[in-house]
Amino acid sequence: MVQYALPHHAISRLVYRASRWRTPFTAALIRAFVQRFGVNLAEAAEPDPAIYPSFNAFFTRALRADVRPLPDDPLAWVSPCDGVLSQFGLAQSGNLIQAKGRDYTVAQLLGGDVALAEQFGHSHYATIYLSPKDYHRVHMPVAGRLVQMIHVPGRLFSVSPATVQQVPELLARNERLVCVFETDWGLMALVLVGAINVAAIETVWAGVVTPPAGQGISSRRYGADTGMQIALDRGQEMGRFNLGSTVVMLLPSACQFASGLFPGMTVKMGQALGGCAQPVAE
Repeated sequence: MVQYALPHHAISRLVYRASRWRTPFTAALIRAFVQRFGVNLAEAAEPDPAIYPSFNAFFTRALRADVRPLPDDPLAWVSPCDGVLSQFGLAQSGNLIQAKGRDYTVAQLLGGDVALAEQFGHSHYATIYLSPKDYHRVHMPVAGRLVQMIHVPGRLFSVSPATVQQVPELLARNERLVCVFETDWGLMALVLVGAINVAAIETVWAGVVTPPAGQGISSRRYGADTGMQIALDRGQEMGRFNLGSTVVMLLPSACQFASGLFPGMTVKMGQALGGCAQPVAE
């Protein structure tokens, strides 16, 4: 497979710079991209391609406030992003399905942190693939308080459905950012998986987190005892991809999937995908 031999990070660093160039041709490039991939700019807060100073500014565009209403049910959990629901289910013996005939473990996904993985032993998971046409900001499925952020260096294989079916353990091999939150139902993790041409991943509390400054896994704790407290409501933006990729969610066992979901279905940020049990009063 050609992708094994590609200089993933060198290509992505070039894309990082190129996507931020300000040129007289930026608006024309955006219009061509919109037409090629069928981007719905009517949903954007700014629908005029000429307004965006760079391609990355367009790619990370905000939506109009009225186009993704949250469900009225306060116990409903929602999709964190636009995309395709490629896989979902219950983590069986710590295993997650990547594609038919291919799986990987929660511990691998979390950068080898076995103790943390054990806390997600009975979690539900969902994998959402963001295609080029999608809105590329990531939001909270439920309200949560950030307790840990882990950056895991790795390869940058494409995360297209075809590649995911071919490369073993791809989602646990690519560079990724693991964000662990405490919720009213237990721990939740949002894992933002990098891919080739994904020039950077950002969070609302730390800014650009990738490309990495070093080669090893890095971790930072959050909470009252650290002096850094981050609390985000359901539907609030938590991060974004500078060019597209995949989000893997690990949800508390008390948060169940709705009926009628199926692999390959298109989902939208803010769409109810299930419900959580009533939290136990302390």
